[in-house]
Amino acid sequence: MATRVIPNYALYGDQAAPGWQNSFDFEWIPQRSRPYNWEIRPHKHDAFIQILYLVQGQAEVLLDNAKFAVSAPCLLLIPAQTVHAFSFSDDMDGPVVTAAQRPLESLVGAAMPGLLPTIRKPAIITLDDSSGHAALLMPLFLSLEREAHLLSAGQVNAGMALVAAVCVQVARLAQVQQAARAHGNPRKAAQIEKFRAMVDARFKQHLPITAYAEQLGITPGQLSRLCREVLGMSSLDVINARLVHEAQRDLVYTSNSIQQLADSLGFADETYFGRFFRKHTGLSPRAFRLKALEDMLVPESTGPVPGNSASPTTSA
Repeated sequence: MATRVIPNYALYGDQAAPGWQNSFDFEWIPQRSRPYNWEIRPHKHDAFIQILYLVQGQAEVLLDNAKFAVSAPCLLLIPAQTVHAFSFSDDMDGPVVTAAQRPLESLVGAAMPGLLPTIRKPAIITLDDSSGHAALLMPLFLSLEREAHLLSAGQVNAGMALVAAVCVQVARLAQVQQAARAHGNPRKAAQIEKFRAMVDARFKQHLPITAYAEQLGITPGQLSRLCREVLGMSSLDVINARLVHEAQRDLVYTSNSIQQLADSLGFADETYFGRFFRKHTGLSPRAFRLKALEDMLVPESTGPVPGNSASPTTSA
C-alpha cells in the first residue's frame, strides 16, 4: 500500500538543509509563492521555524490536521516539524523569516526561558492596528531583511537576536489574544491594547483617566472595569505601573539626579516624585538606585577562573 510522504524543505521548493545549520533567512511572501501560483502544498521543515507576517490579503492555512481561513493583518508561527500548507490570495504580501529552531531555542532559553513554549507551538495571531506591539513588528522584520543582505561579520548572531525580538512580540500578541478568548470578547482586548499604547505614548503627561476614556469612546468607569476584568488592575494602576517602570529604569541606567528624573517624568517636584515612588515600591528613589546597582555588581573573583586566559575577551 502506498504511503504519502510529507516533503521536508528548508524553504518550500528547496532541498532540506542540515539540521545543525545555524542560520536565518528573509523573504517576502510573493517571492516564493507567486511562482507556485500562490499554492504551497503540505510540507514541513525538520530544523527550521517560520514566522509569517501577513500584511495584505487572505489565505487558507493548514497546520498539521486543521485548516484555518485567515485575513491580514495576522501572524503565523510555524515551529519545526509542523506540517503546513498555504493557499494565498493573489494580492497577498508580507515578510517571512525562517530560522534554525535549535539555535534560536538556545538563545531564548538562556535569556528568556519563558518564551520557549511560544516558539514550540503553532499559532495564528490576529492583529489589531492600534496595538503597540503590532506596531513594532515591521521595523523588526525590515531590520532582519537588512541583516539577511548584509553578508558581514556577526550577521548570523545579529539576525538570530532580531528573530528572538520578533518572537518576544509574538508572545506579547499571543498573550493579548489569549486574554480576549478567556473573556470571550476580542473587542475588549483590542480596547485594552489601545489604552496601553496610549499610556506608553503619554504617561509622562499625567493625563486624567477621563482623557484616555474619551479617546476610547467609553466612560472612565467603563475603562477601569475593563482594566480590572482583563488585566486585574484599575486603569489608574496601569498608568502608575508604567510610571514606576520608567522611573526604575532611569534610576538604574542613567546618572541623572533625582530632581532631573522627576522633571523628565512630569512630576512637579522631587518631593512629590519621592512620595509617589516610595508608595509604589517601598523604597525611596535613592535607596532603590543603591540597592539595584549593588545587586548588579559582579563580586571579585578570589582566584583564577579555570579555562580563562590572562586577557579578558567578550563574546557576541
